[in-house]
Amino acid sequence: MLRTARRLTQALAHGPLVRADLRWPSVAGADLLERSALETVSHGKHLLTRLDDGRTLHTHLRMEGTWQVRRTQQPPQPWRQHTVRVVLATARWTCAGISLGMVDLVPTSREHTLIGHLGPDLMADDVDVATAAANLRAQGDRPVGEALLDQRVAAGIGTIYTSETLWLLRLNPWQPAREIADPEEVIATAARIMRRSADAPSITATGDPRPGRDANAYGREHQPCRRCGSAIRQGRLGTPPTDRVTYWCATCQER
Repeated sequence: MLRTARRLTQALAHGPLVRADLRWPSVAGADLLERSALETVSHGKHLLTRLDDGRTLHTHLRMEGTWQVRRTQQPPQPWRQHTVRVVLATARWTCAGISLGMVDLVPTSREHTLIGHLGPDLMADDVDVATAAANLRAQGDRPVGEALLDQRVAAGIGTIYTSETLWLLRLNPWQPAREIADPEEVIATAARIMRRSADAPSITATGDPRPGRDANAYGREHQPCRRCGSAIRQGRLGTPPTDRVTYWCATCQER
């Protein structure tokens, strides 16, 4: 999300909005024309586009969402797809939010009502490792892989970086969180590899490792572990229908 936030900040920095289509029932009709976007920041998987009139446009990609950035056309591109939820444009660049999972418009001073329940943002410049580690430790018998995917523990970790973090530390995804000897190491490792990906030259459109190519575990089911040669396995964390995929080496990450 940090890469997406940076891209939106750069694209919307060139003058006031000349187009602002909000195709979401709760915000349809809101007037953002002639407003300027000061910045877009990320908190976990949430994006906050702050405007110069004291309002914030909040969006969330969920699993399928994306922001596309293209040069503004004349006449304007219609963006007729039914999956387009937001279109924001300056005279130079147009940003389209497609298949977004959340769209809200709130006073900037009320951003906490949207993200206050989340754990520390692991992509922040000053990551609160201690608080996130305490949150993880408090999960008790909950599997560590499932706990890391809970955004209330730490915001921003998805399935890719959960698998990669646990592989690096040789931790089994189903090991109870209370048994983790050093929760701060887990959080710090996740934050480090996530930030490294965000700061690196383009890897994928989202900045994530390409499954099976750059990753050590994620997306490499049946392929040899890069450390011991055993086959990488795939499993599910959590309870259906909200369970999530994970990948691990049964030899390196044995319980």
